[in-house]
Amino acid sequence: MISLLNEAFIHEIEATMIYVRNAFIMPGCDPSRVTESISVDEMRHMNWLAELIVKRGGKPCMEHKELDFGGDDLKSQLEHQVIHETEAIEMYKRMIGLIDDPEVVGVLEHILDEEKRHRKEFRIRIERLGIQE
Repeated sequence: MISLLNEAFIHEIEATMIYVRNAFIMPGCDPSRVTESISVDEMRHMNWLAELIVKRGGKPCMEHKELDFGGDDLKSQLEHQVIHETEAIEMYKRMIGLIDDPEVVGVLEHILDEEKRHRKEFRIRIERLGIQE
C-alpha cells in the first residue's frame, strides 16, 4: 500500500510543479489563476498522502521523472494539464480498487473527485478560448 501511496504522492508533486510553472507564464489571467489555484489543491493532496504514508510506517518519496510542462503556449499547457488530470483519475480509480483500507480509500475517493473537477476546469478554459483538444 505504501508503494501505491508513493506513486500517487509523486504524481501530485509533478502536478504541483507543472502547474506552478505554467501559471507563471500563461498569458491569460483566468487560466493562470485557475492553474495556480489547482496547484494549491495538488499540494494539499500531497499532504494527505504523506500523512497516510507516514501513519503506515513509510516515508514519502520525492523522486520524480523529468517534468513535461506541455510547452510554452497556452493551448499546449492546458491540453497537457487535462492529460495529467486524466492520468491521475485513472491512477486513483485503479488504487481504490486495489486497496482494502477504509481510511485510505476515503482519502483517495476525495482526491479523485477533486481531480475530476480540475480536469473539468481546464477543459472549460480550453472551450472559452476556442481551443480544440
